[in-house]
Amino acid sequence: MTTDRKPPGVSWESWIERRIRVGIERGEFDDLPGAGQPLDALGEPRDDNWWLKEKLRREELEFLPPTLRIRKDLEDARAVVRRARDEQTVRVVLGEIDRQIRDINRFGAAGPPSTLSPLDIDAEVARWRRERGIMEAE
Repeated sequence: MTTDRKPPGVSWESWIERRIRVGIERGEFDDLPGAGQPLDALGEPRDDNWWLKEKLRREELEFLPPTLRIRKDLEDARAVVRRARDEQTVRVVLGEIDRQIRDINRFGAAGPPSTLSPLDIDAEVARWRRERGIMEAE
């Protein structure tokens, strides 16, 4: 019978080894994900945060400081604008990313400084129209 706490007078190594042995005997390690498969990048040097990077990759997460994240968000917004079918969508998407850029520039954020300027939404919309051959409304 195993306990959740190490009994007094038993070395840590003995206690841990016993718990592992009992777990093996009970089959608690059978059918674990990845059983029988080679470990990824075995033998390659790892930095101190290898486990964090692997977790982010596996969970499809990312972390960027806000001033770098806004650059990615601007790229994403421009991709949405390129696919947009109407001017209202273009203006909404550009207005939101412009607000975020202005907030970062106004209040600052952790990470490297922001070098993004606020957007000229009318110029961006005019470019979107030109790319689609849409004439300017008078």
